[in-house]
Amino acid sequence: MTDRRRDYRKKTIGNHKLSPETQMMGYGYDPMLSEGALKAPLFMTSTFVFQSAQAGKDFFEIAYGKRARAQGEEPGLIYSRINNPDLEMLEDRLALWEDAEKGLSFSSGMAAIATSLLAYLRPGDVIVHSAPIYGGTEYLIRNILPSFGIKSVEFEAGGDTPTLAPAIEEAKKLGRIAVIYGETPANPTNDLIDLHTARDEADKLAKTQGHRPVIMIDNTFLGPLWQKPLAHGADIVIYSLTKYVGGHSDVVAGAVVGAADVLTPIQGFRTILGTMCDPYSCWLLMRSLETLKLRMTASTENARVIAEYLRDHPKVAKVHYLGFLEESDPTYKIYKEQCLAAGSTFAFDIKGDEAAAFRVLDNLTIIKLAVSLGGTETLMEAPYSMTHSDVPDDVKERLGIMPSMLRISVGVENPDDLIADLAQALSHA
Repeated sequence: MTDRRRDYRKKTIGNHKLSPETQMMGYGYDPMLSEGALKAPLFMTSTFVFQSAQAGKDFFEIAYGKRARAQGEEPGLIYSRINNPDLEMLEDRLALWEDAEKGLSFSSGMAAIATSLLAYLRPGDVIVHSAPIYGGTEYLIRNILPSFGIKSVEFEAGGDTPTLAPAIEEAKKLGRIAVIYGETPANPTNDLIDLHTARDEADKLAKTQGHRPVIMIDNTFLGPLWQKPLAHGADIVIYSLTKYVGGHSDVVAGAVVGAADVLTPIQGFRTILGTMCDPYSCWLLMRSLETLKLRMTASTENARVIAEYLRDHPKVAKVHYLGFLEESDPTYKIYKEQCLAAGSTFAFDIKGDEAAAFRVLDNLTIIKLAVSLGGTETLMEAPYSMTHSDVPDDVKERLGIMPSMLRISVGVENPDDLIADLAQALSHA
């Protein structure tokens, strides 16, 4: 990009700071560089032409960190595995939601997670992670990382007793703690972890082991609107952009945001591994970012109505909805400090067994029986046998993920219609 692009990175008008939902309409894009097109074009090109040999040399030196940028120097376009106009504009806009220095996008949420972990973990290191977490992440940590000589220690999210500190003490016996990884709210139980405690523990480790572990937080359930982990001590925030950011169940992608120096190792790994987001997916995500606040606000309000209906239903044993936390609950304080809303994805337990839960799923009409979440449509699934099927049964049951649990991601339909569908489906439980 040329220097002209910087005119389209305005974050203020005078002393007034612009909101992310406003900046999503054009931040980082100069229409005059694209024939005056109102919206950014789709740059489906693998490579880019250099104006001169010196320009090509300069671009590569910056891309591979051989020298620092000069004042006002922009990274040049080289090859779409390294950079692309759609990729750069998307990443600029993703960073705005959490007031981060930098964002990186990936081909999937798991690509973002795997690339980030590989960038910071080495043989002999230990990762301390919360539980429960998304099944794919759990499989990566439990079954794949050990083959690279990387150990893991788990701590439980939520609960009456702090579990992070004991987990760290156990992990210290195994090797250098390089990463503290958390998913909050947890998938699918909505349990929370205290990010301030994680920050404090990481700071202590910096003194005792001579290396401060990086705190990585999966913010897919509430972010980027209803929770901003960077403001509470996280170093790297991870997203499955497939979910709320994409929001239309038509794109698979992931992202990380954070300080530029913290993301530099991850960007280097992404360039070599080739796990970046493709231009078309970037283009679709920029479209979706324009309506993100509208969609998440609508689905969050719908979820409140649905949760209240389920709480009073005679065939529902428990609703794991953050909006129902009481002041006596040990996680209530965490919720009030870290979260701005309860979100629209939660689980609930049927009074009965797996067969009863399956009968509910099999009799849905408007609500779709499918995994994933955060789309405009409402989805339901059974975590025990679907999204978390790879997790050992005894671990699932210890964490409260039972065969009778159903997870619902509430969309933007009329809530009365959703309740009518749930009513007839639950009658089969």
